[in-house]
Amino acid sequence: MRKRSFVLTGCDHRRRPRVVNRATRRVALGLIAAALIAATASCAAGAAGAADTRLPQGSERYPLAPRDFTTVIDNPYWPMRPGTRWTYRETDEHQESVDVVVVVTTRTKRVANGITARVVRDTVTRDGAVIEDTFDWYAQDRAGNVWYLGEDTAEFDNGTITSREGSWEAGVKGAQAGVMIPAAPRPGLHYRQEFLAGTAEDSGRVLSTDEMAQVPWGHFRGVLLTRDSSRIEPNVLEYKLYARGVGPVLTLDVSGGGGREQLITVDRAPPSAGTGPLGLPNP
Repeated sequence: MRKRSFVLTGCDHRRRPRVVNRATRRVALGLIAAALIAATASCAAGAAGAADTRLPQGSERYPLAPRDFTTVIDNPYWPMRPGTRWTYRETDEHQESVDVVVVVTTRTKRVANGITARVVRDTVTRDGAVIEDTFDWYAQDRAGNVWYLGEDTAEFDNGTITSREGSWEAGVKGAQAGVMIPAAPRPGLHYRQEFLAGTAEDSGRVLSTDEMAQVPWGHFRGVLLTRDSSRIEPNVLEYKLYARGVGPVLTLDVSGGGGREQLITVDRAPPSAGTGPLGLPNP
């Protein structure tokens, strides 16, 4: 799931603080410590193996052949079957919360670099009002890596667009696609998630594939844990957890905030869900 451009507290672009209560903080710190130990132990092996996987790094020009991609995304850590709908609740340290609904639409888009991508709708609301709305574009390569190819995003205030900052498309103005979920994640593996100089410079690193996560939707084992960071915001760090067969279930801000985004439900959306214009996700 992309980095948010909405700001709960109005103080941080593209990331939002998330609250973690004392009990949750103890669990999170234990999880983080275990992950860091695992990542440290495998650092050398992971660094050496990263080159073998041919995943993109930084701003490098990475050749992609459109024929090698499909909109059928079945990576076990984030399967994107059209019609799947994830609902999240995100809460910051001020106990303010927003609802986040992510829908895999039935639509596709041919992005500027020639790859046809699946359109995924990501809508953030507060008290029922849309405050951020985004079309994200994903595709999967032959190996099973899930690639992120750009986003068309808008922030809203009382129904009016106030910002389009954060939008980018692979192949436009030097923007480069990146990997969101590796085909074969292992501790130490690192990769570019997106690149447009000064706008989208995020990267991920696999810390573990054997974690646990507890969210309202359930308890999960064998969870993928990634460390997500941005060159644009060097003091901001997120840990994300992906459950097999489900997708993202939990996000923790471990630097630059103390918030939490957790999965509430997964269900099936109607075919028209997420296909409306920005600001009106369901026509």
